Parts: sequence; structure tokens; C-alpha cells
Amino acid sequence: MSTGRILVLGGSGFVGRHVVARLVAEGWSVIVPTRSRERAKHLILLPTVDVLQADIHDPVTLEGLAVGADAMINLVGILNEGRRGDFDRAHIELARKTVAACRAAGVPRLLHMSALNADAQGPSRYLASKGQAEAIIAGSDLEWTIFRPSVVFGPEDSFLNMFARLERFLLVVALACAEARFQPIWIGDVAQAFVRALDDDRTLRQRYALCGPRVYTLRELVAYVGEVTGYRRAIVPLGARLSRLQARILEVLPGKLMTRDNLASMTRDSVCNCEYPAVFGGVPKALEAIAPSYLAHAKRSRYSRLRAQVGR
Repeated sequence: MSTGRILVLGGSGFVGRHVVARLVAEGWSVIVPTRSRERAKHLILLPTVDVLQADIHDPVTLEGLAVGADAMINLVGILNEGRRGDFDRAHIELARKTVAACRAAGVPRLLHMSALNADAQGPSRYLASKGQAEAIIAGSDLEWTIFRPSVVFGPEDSFLNMFARLERFLLVVALACAEARFQPIWIGDVAQAFVRALDDDRTLRQRYALCGPRVYTLRELVAYVGEVTGYRRAIVPLGARLSRLQARILEVLPGKLMTRDNLASMTRDSVCNCEYPAVFGGVPKALEAIAPSYLAHAKRSRYSRLRAQVGR
């Protein structure tokens, strides 16, 4: 069991809640700043977690939060911009502020969530901003570790669950970048990697690609979700021109199911060209071993409606 104080930025999000829970299980005290305590209410009841309402983008506030911490974990990231410049603010500027806050508060350790294919010269603003953020972290004198996962799946994910919702209501799925390849990694494995890295000096100043055991095309993933939920749908792959048109339309609709920037990111396969890092132990969980347990609710809902229709 470990003891110490960890400041977790983005702790109330999908990845964050799992990292925080794993930290608590390992005996760490955790500080989670958030814009709204209501959004982090699922963390408030966890022992050794202190949820504070604070603006982490304010340098003075962030430095104050970092005082007394043994390490900072930055999990903040966005997939889409609400307005121009959001990628820079959430990824690049915040990375710069985390380095400055750690230096000013005397926090030696910084763990940073990036993304597979992060590249300052990348094809999308998402990947480019992630790459620029990595350069800021790696260029610092801190004891940093950078994690670069492929798409992360788990009970609250916005990836497989999104397709489950779509297939529930659509008879045909028009799919952009159907042959784009992904190597999904389970959220539990990602959380374990972060927590194990805290106490392992072998991870200092290292970057780790995190992927699951199998590569899938996007079309295969959508088909798999349909099989698990019972909503098997025809999948119509879109060519490049129709994919761009679809993204242009969807990015102006509520929810932004896809944007042209997302489309540009998918021109690079999100797969690892290396083995799973041995330093984190074990073998990453397979998608098929985890996903049915949380996608099954859609299947149960479907059967409930059918029973109601036949009067059972």
C-alpha cells in the first residue's frame, strides 16, 4: 500500500474516476479539483478523496492546489472543440501550466495522459495539440511519464456506447472511415498503468503506448456492438467525399457525433507497434471479456420491450 497525496486533474471524467478509485484502493490521498462538485459527486463518498471546486486553468489556483502534493496526474483532454482554440487551451496551455505549478510547488512527479499518434505535425488539431503538449512535458526537468492509449473502453465510454445508442435507433449505419483500425484498451488497464507508474522509477521520463490484445477495424467494432446488443444493422461504408460531408453535417448538430477533425485523426490507425509494457504487469484485458457486461443493458431493454408487446 502507498501513502501520499496525489493531485488529479480531470479526476471526475471517464478515465479519471477509474484512476482515482484505483489510487484510493492503493492507499493514496487524492485531491480532485472540479468546476462543479455536482459533476464529481460520484467521488465524494470515496475515502481519502477531497473534491474541491476550483478553476485549474488559473495558474495561481493550480499552484495552490499543488502545494504539498507528491505527484500530479493530468487527465484533462477533449475530443472536440466547442469554440476555436479549445484544443490549445485544454491540451497545450494546461500542459504548460501543470509544469509551472509543479515547479513552483515543489512537486517532482508528473503523469500525463496523451494519445496514440500524438504528433505536433499530426493530421488533426486534436493530435497536433496532444503532440505539442507532450513536447512541453518532455522538455521539462520534472520526473514525468507520458501515456499514449488507443481508444479506451469501459462502462461509461463514449465510443462503444455511442454505437450501441445509434444502432438502437438506426436501421442502417452509414459509417465514415470504416476501415480505420483501432486497438482498444480497457479502462482498468489504463488506471493500473497510471497507479503502478507512481512507485516505479523505471517509468521516469518514459512514454508508453497502451493498447489491448487485438486490432479491429471500425466496421468490425460497430458490427460487434450490434451482435452483443441484439441490434444487428446493415453497415454502409462511406467513401472519402461522403465521409467529409457527413462529418461537416454532424459537427454542427448537438452532441457532435463526429467532426472533420475526428475524421482527420482517423487517417492514422490507432494501433501499437510494440508489446504491452511489461513494467505494468500482466496481459491487457480483451474487449470481448469486458464489453458485453456493460453493453448488455441495451439488449435487456430490447427484450423488455418485446415482452411488453406480447403481453408477458
